[in-house]
Amino acid sequence: MSASLTPELLAFVESFVLQVGYEAGSIDAVTDVLIGTPEIWLGAAAGGAFGAALGALPAFAFTGFLVMGGTLFDAGGSGVDIGFGPVFGPHISFAAGAAAAAYASKQGYMQSGFDYHNGKDITVALGSKPDILAVGAAFGLIGVLIETTFRFLAVPTDPIAFTVVASALIHRAVFGYSVIGVVSDKADGYFDMGPFEREETRAAGEVPGDGGKEGADRLAVEPWLPNMYKWSHVASIGIVAGIAGGYAGIQSGSPFLGFGISAATLLFLNLGVGKIPVTHHMTLPGATAYFAVIAEGDAAISGLDPAFGLVFAGIFGLLGALIGEAFQRIFYAHGDTHVDPPAAAIFIVHSIIALLVILGIFQTGVWVPGVAG
Repeated sequence: MSASLTPELLAFVESFVLQVGYEAGSIDAVTDVLIGTPEIWLGAAAGGAFGAALGALPAFAFTGFLVMGGTLFDAGGSGVDIGFGPVFGPHISFAAGAAAAAYASKQGYMQSGFDYHNGKDITVALGSKPDILAVGAAFGLIGVLIETTFRFLAVPTDPIAFTVVASALIHRAVFGYSVIGVVSDKADGYFDMGPFEREETRAAGEVPGDGGKEGADRLAVEPWLPNMYKWSHVASIGIVAGIAGGYAGIQSGSPFLGFGISAATLLFLNLGVGKIPVTHHMTLPGATAYFAVIAEGDAAISGLDPAFGLVFAGIFGLLGALIGEAFQRIFYAHGDTHVDPPAAAIFIVHSIIALLVILGIFQTGVWVPGVAG
């Protein structure tokens, strides 16, 4: 371990029981939590209703502040646990908020003026209508069931991020939306963003209307971030954010500070500040990769100097950015509701990190279940 590392960082890394390999969980561990702690069901239902009432994106920004504050001011980490827990965790509040938006759009409640299908508008608070709160509560329960199962089975991925994506695909199916989406005849396949650039609209009868618009009035392609979909832009911010997430790890001794900051900045996006980038799927994989490669051990890549660790942080930030963009072109740009590209990128990249641990290339998955030190 390089002598240039801070004592706090050394203590953080040395707290791991570093071992190369995979350790599976058990069904008993899952049932012990789901049956033995019934309060998490009530917390998840309340958290889901909270996300529906507040709106998915505002709820997620709140998660970011909790994680950031917990990382900076609580050495015991309870603030981080709250931010990722069964009330305010993204798999609960954010996922339920996205489901509630899909439901509200289907019911004709949303006339938000959103440029895309209203089911994608995760910025709007949906208030206190009992049926909207009930939908949020139901998806909060779905979230805690999936996440707990994956976490305590030690499935080697990010259980929270996986659950956010799974919940979104479930809400599409439950509320009668196309699970993948419908590619317009004006687009040359899923990856073609050209119709958006040309401001082309859908052909009549391709998709249903919404928010007072006919289907033919909708854009033929609806990219997730209109200011951040070109591959060169995505790649550039991915490298930068990955390195920034890794360096935040150096300063804080935690892989989660960069994620918290990235999530908290989305408050400004929700408030309408133009061109705010979405980066939590870059900072978290970047920081995780950083800690994975500086850890001492017998793996092929271990014990690296912090400078080389930051190179890996940039590489994995880039990977998260590119996977997120690829995912949005398949599942978001042609669909009617929000399926979260960052969550998809996070669970896919962390699955890759887990595989590298299992293969003996990385020493530890840091916090990834099954391969964490």
